[in-house]
Amino acid sequence: MIESIQNKLVKKIKALQQRKNREKESLFIVEGVRFVQEIPINYTIVFYAVSNTFQKINDISIYENRSQVFVFSDDVFRTIADTQHTQGILAVCQKKEIELSHFKLKEKGFYILVEKIQDPGNLGTIIRTADACNVDAIFLSKGCVDLYNTKVLRSTMGSLFHIPIFCNVNLEKYIDNMKQKNITVFAAHLKAKQYYYTTDLKKGCAFLIGNEGKGISDTVAKKCDKLIKIPMLGQAESLNASVATAVLLYEVVRQRLMSERKIYENI
Repeated sequence: MIESIQNKLVKKIKALQQRKNREKESLFIVEGVRFVQEIPINYTIVFYAVSNTFQKINDISIYENRSQVFVFSDDVFRTIADTQHTQGILAVCQKKEIELSHFKLKEKGFYILVEKIQDPGNLGTIIRTADACNVDAIFLSKGCVDLYNTKVLRSTMGSLFHIPIFCNVNLEKYIDNMKQKNITVFAAHLKAKQYYYTTDLKKGCAFLIGNEGKGISDTVAKKCDKLIKIPMLGQAESLNASVATAVLLYEVVRQRLMSERKIYENI
């Protein structure tokens, strides 16, 4: 039983709540029963941390079969938990990052490019939506909120583990790579004249999503093949970044399902 906040494991977990330490150690924290159970077998779990109450009412042997489990007093566990109403379990995991140079683009692939998104909830929701739409990969520019921020992770609801995500990508250069694979790159832009549903999205495509406040930078926007927009019929000038992403992604799903006759004609 770990009962002191001066314990080295307590200090380690608290340190990993900061981006610089996650990057230095190449570790991140997963918290909550469902999220912990989502961790794929090919991820290394350094150790589990559980509260005293959790270990009393749960069979922790299922976790011990995979890694060490350390029990913390309820009071101490609350100091290391990121959520206000903690479920009493977290896991410290090794990052599993794929080299961008090893990733192969598909000519009929479906991708998202994200430029300097700052809100953790937005990024997490974009990842979760991308997973639901079977997006092939996500590319994050430098300046994005940390992928392993605990709020980002919670918002993904485990989708982080289901889709390749690349960080610190030079979007200008990578868009050139996409064009070589005949992947059309669309930028969601307020200055666009074409609506998103008037273009063919059944072939290889990628959507560029910009920063919440500043939108897409001019240099990256110029690299894109087409600017598209979502109709804004009321007084709002724009949509939340994650909502806009969902609208665009599901248009791809709709067009591709329709072309493959996988849904009813009246939908």
